[in-house]
Amino acid sequence: MSTAILTGQPVPGSSLEGDLRSLGFDVRVATDAGDAETLLAAVPADQRVAIVDARFVGHPHALRLGLTDPRFPAAAVSGAVTVRPAARQALTRALARETSAASDGAASGVTAAGERPGAATDGAPTGDASADGTLALTDGTPADSLAERLAAALDADGIPVHRPELGTLVAVVPTDPQARNEARQAVLAVDDEAVRLRGAVKARDGFFTTHCISPYSRYIARWCARRGLTPNQVTTASLLTALIAAGCAATGTRPGFVAAGVLLIVSFVLDCTDGQLARYSLQYSTLGAWLDATFDRAKEYAYYAGLALGAARGGDDVWALALGAMVLQTCRHVVDFSFNEANHDATANTSPTAALSDRLDSVGWTVWVRRMIVLPIGERWAMIAVLTALTTPRITFYVLLIGCAFAAMYTTAGRVLRSLTRKARRTDRAAQALADLADSGPLAQPLAGTTGSLARRLPGIATPAVALLGSLAVVATAALTGFGGVWPVLGAVVYTAASGLAVARPLKGALDWLVPPFLRAAEYGTVLVLAAKAGVNGALPAAFGLVAAVAYHHYDTVYRIRGGAGAPPSWLVRAIGGHEGRTLLVTALAALLSAAQFKVALTVLAGYVAVLVIVESVRFWVAAHKGGAPAVHDEGEPA
Repeated sequence: MSTAILTGQPVPGSSLEGDLRSLGFDVRVATDAGDAETLLAAVPADQRVAIVDARFVGHPHALRLGLTDPRFPAAAVSGAVTVRPAARQALTRALARETSAASDGAASGVTAAGERPGAATDGAPTGDASADGTLALTDGTPADSLAERLAAALDADGIPVHRPELGTLVAVVPTDPQARNEARQAVLAVDDEAVRLRGAVKARDGFFTTHCISPYSRYIARWCARRGLTPNQVTTASLLTALIAAGCAATGTRPGFVAAGVLLIVSFVLDCTDGQLARYSLQYSTLGAWLDATFDRAKEYAYYAGLALGAARGGDDVWALALGAMVLQTCRHVVDFSFNEANHDATANTSPTAALSDRLDSVGWTVWVRRMIVLPIGERWAMIAVLTALTTPRITFYVLLIGCAFAAMYTTAGRVLRSLTRKARRTDRAAQALADLADSGPLAQPLAGTTGSLARRLPGIATPAVALLGSLAVVATAALTGFGGVWPVLGAVVYTAASGLAVARPLKGALDWLVPPFLRAAEYGTVLVLAAKAGVNGALPAAFGLVAAVAYHHYDTVYRIRGGAGAPPSWLVRAIGGHEGRTLLVTALAALLSAAQFKVALTVLAGYVAVLVIVESVRFWVAAHKGGAPAVHDEGEPA
């Protein structure tokens, strides 16, 4: 339960108390700051608390946005301020200062607002008629609003106060009957529910999602909200639907493929619905963000496996294509993650390339073209679904690989140009995030420590160049030599040395964000090539399982960094070998074992890595959720 403390004299006919109760607040009334301080002290420290001016007039959804969003320690709209437990002490201190100021003012015959008792107040909202006759209110919150003073005090104390964008929603504190009547008329002129539904849709989405899914999925989200369903339940339903779709694809029959395509689209509708439900009802959570992101990857890669199983039933082995699609898609995501982490808090974060991109976005149709050619999740899943239903798994994977390869080249080239033309200074936090994404293990880390002085003398371009050359060494030796030879092992040794040198200094260079993608491509590509060269049934499915387990670990690292929790514990990284340890181990196993034994070894290694990373990940995220970690909600570009 949350508590709202109304301050000041209640206004006859006001629906404020009812609105607050409908949002889950226990409403209490305080006549002044001293009374509010007493009531605040009685509220349990682990509860959300809000201070609301009794004169407030506005839409219920404006109050919802300002007072119930779990992502921020403090938030406010005109005439109302709220804090979560993390900012509770700051609010208590601010309210104590208000009480002290009121007591001092009363002793000198002056109110807390600095006015003589009985003096007229000014600052009522002003109204202007727009061209369509709608009254537009400016923010006329009076200076004597306790909630507004408390919000300013929190900002002054270093507690950032989130102020949501309300758009056409009204949230004001009128100071006279005429202003109150104008505010009420403005509330009636705007459909609160329509605004809420529009706000449930992500601001940046792909063409397919925006025009083919969101026009009706938002209403499914509202239906779910009214029946008490949570975003996590919808996310789970989406996962189960996708797994059933993968099972249908695995039958290898035309009816199974058609059913798989239809169910994949249904799964995507539910995937959109869970995020829209979270925005519609502000049910954000740390656990929910992790589930949504993790399940998206699990759904897509499980579907790849289902297609490969279905093709095998028809006598066509496409496991190499399925694994290649997963490797390509995962590396695309690593490029996205690394670039964003390297630049999201960089200073002087501009470039001519970025300016050109902004100009292109100002031309209507180019926005949708540029969003579609990067093959975001909506377009990608729609393409996969249609191709599954109408063609074969092999054709589906060929088209998917070509489309994703083009998208990867397009986005990576643009980001390289931005990085080369951007005169930005990257922070220590960004460098640490890139180092965490590199996933260096017990071999590369000591090498990084011993080669630090050498690395600092190298030019800036050397860091990504060394990572690229080391990656090419191991993949090329695996691809160009026969299975069971020693050359891939030597290539892995070179790769290990190069990866240690690549992370020997802070990754703050213009192109250092390329280091994690190069390392991911080398590890995954080596496993793919060696499994394909083994030439025995089951080797590629075992490699698929190993790459999926390692990719889960890498995705989990990203989501922890985005949530402000840092990388997974160092013991876990050491236990699963780091990227260089796993790569060296796989090449050694290929050199020492027969093809059949190599298949078994890959299977065991996949199971070992999967158990460790999944158990530790689930433990971490459940503990973070129970511990009240700040909610995370990603509104970035679709993946």
